[in-house]
Amino acid sequence: MSKQALIVVDIQNDYFPQGKWPLVGVEAAADNAGKMIEAFRQAANPVVHVRHEFTSDEAPFFTPGSEGAQLHTKVLNRADEPVVLKHFVNSFRETELQAILDQQGVEQVVVVGSMSHMCIDGIVRAAADLGYGVTVIHDACATRDLEFNGVVVPAAQVHAAFMSALGFAYANVVSTEQFLSDSQAQAQ
Repeated sequence: MSKQALIVVDIQNDYFPQGKWPLVGVEAAADNAGKMIEAFRQAANPVVHVRHEFTSDEAPFFTPGSEGAQLHTKVLNRADEPVVLKHFVNSFRETELQAILDQQGVEQVVVVGSMSHMCIDGIVRAAADLGYGVTVIHDACATRDLEFNGVVVPAAQVHAAFMSALGFAYANVVSTEQFLSDSQAQAQ
């Protein structure tokens, strides 16, 4: 079996109810991400955290050095788990993420985090294009309502559309329960 790493993308304070840019379902998604982190730690598989900061204090959220840009307490990294700082939607762009994965011989990435329609979409497509096998844990990801041309698209529909698109050609898209159950079965 090829080496797997969990990538925890942008589960940061500003996405939670008291933050500047709250997401729908973020608490449940973070709880599931926490279960995934624990499972990867128990299996001694790498966990890599990604944290977004915009480069301007004028940004609507994740402003440089702010409490809102810090990792949420539900998914804090351990000292031996790297935190990749990014400034773009694609977690691989101008970061050390690929080098970290390649140093550890990672061939498969499992992705959790926020936002489904932005940074999750960006990292999944980039990882697949770089040759990694990709799995997305759909119930460990969150997003928000979007608006286009005067039409509000509810977060649940945004999430479903993006998970459907990623599942079509870029990733295996499964629930936390299914992934953990499949992992236990393979370990036996």
